[in-house]
Amino acid sequence: MKRYAVLYLATLIVIVPLDFLFLGLVAKGFFTAEVGDMLGEIRTAPAILFYLLYVAGILIFVSSPSDATRQSALLYGALFGLFCYATFELTSLSLLKHWTRPVVLLDVSWW
Repeated sequence: MKRYAVLYLATLIVIVPLDFLFLGLVAKGFFTAEVGDMLGEIRTAPAILFYLLYVAGILIFVSSPSDATRQSALLYGALFGLFCYATFELTSLSLLKHWTRPVVLLDVSWW
């Protein structure tokens, strides 16, 4: 149990700053230009819940298999990220008036 708690915290400490760096600096101008009129105030509770659940998913699908090789863990981790972000992006593209294909491609491809 302690191993999973350490893995959970370590993953959270890596993922959150990377995502904030990407969204806040690297792609901020792009997202503002593409979907700026849809952007609102950040809702903290759903954002926190997303990261807590996302990291749990990483641990379940990537870190849990004890017989997994490093290569398979990297592959499953990349696939998990792709599936998670593609699900969000494709749903947004389906439902939101101003969501664009370039936003989908950029946000899905970096994971």
